[in-house]
Amino acid sequence: MRAARYYGKEDIRIEQIEEPKCGKGQIKIKPAFVGICGTDLHEYLGGPTFAPTSPHPITKETIPITLGHEFSGTISELGEGVSSSNFKVGQKVAVQPTLCCMTCNACKRGAENVCTGGGFVGLSGGGGGLSDAVCVSQDFVVPLPESVGLDIAALVEPLSVAWHAISAAPVEKDDTVLILGGGPIGLAIVQCLRAKKVKTIIVSEIAEARQRFAKDFGAHHVLHSINDKVVEKSAEISGKDGVDVVFDCAGVPASLTTACQAVKAKGYVVNVAIWEKPIPFQPNMLGFREAQYRPVLGYQRKDFEAVIECLASGAMKPEPMITRRIRLEDLVDQGIKNLITNKDKEVKILVDIAS
Repeated sequence: MRAARYYGKEDIRIEQIEEPKCGKGQIKIKPAFVGICGTDLHEYLGGPTFAPTSPHPITKETIPITLGHEFSGTISELGEGVSSSNFKVGQKVAVQPTLCCMTCNACKRGAENVCTGGGFVGLSGGGGGLSDAVCVSQDFVVPLPESVGLDIAALVEPLSVAWHAISAAPVEKDDTVLILGGGPIGLAIVQCLRAKKVKTIIVSEIAEARQRFAKDFGAHHVLHSINDKVVEKSAEISGKDGVDVVFDCAGVPASLTTACQAVKAKGYVVNVAIWEKPIPFQPNMLGFREAQYRPVLGYQRKDFEAVIECLASGAMKPEPMITRRIRLEDLVDQGIKNLITNKDKEVKILVDIAS
């Protein structure tokens, strides 16, 4: 079968490999659509980071590994012990690509997203969506309603990152919320806040194209990260001493400072970004306000289920997130490299595995 194999920095190859066998408790899936994630770009440009160079504690694999962790598909085979009353061949599904041990203290507390030895299908071994077949534990396969198309279902993973983030702070309908960074996850947070009917959503973004995306996705106010006085303007919009919640999706020193200065007393700063380097931080920015800083990582099953419910009901309409569809064979040139050079003009590029 075909598979996009990651060997290391700037080295992704579309190769023929052996089709995986469906093990006990597993479901074999024929991927339909796969989103290209910012993490994939980081691996291509400067990795391996998440991709294992020594045997991963769960998959036991090292690079080369098959990429693709944002994907949907149809069931092609049920492994031993998988209930045919819950899953059927031909059924449409989304995949929660979480890999976890189920034995550490985090897993026992239901926090599989922060498993001490965890990882992701499509980044840590165990196959990936950028292939003609992948086998996944039945515990992380989520059936889709008929009303949710397979292309939209490939957006469930990034939308679940956003849903998990907004669940980290007590966001109310009447709150004023500031999102720093209008990339795919920032725009996904806009979608989730709109689904929760939050009345005042502000996005701070430097790129004009992403500013337009933010407006199209439903942000009520869009500010320029440098030209506008984001702290003062967001406080003016809120009518208070600051906004109720800030979501930092930018992950740069300036955004952290802005977040801490823009949040109201007793408010919440939620860190969604992945930081690549250590930075200086002055805790008094939060301490003098008794504001809370809450980092989040990934998602849990309940986040996937909530997003799928919103898609089925029409509370979320993320179709505009899909800015391009490409073939598997064009992954590097039209997908990875295009997102690197034109990231401000693209939101989510989907790989159509069947095309």
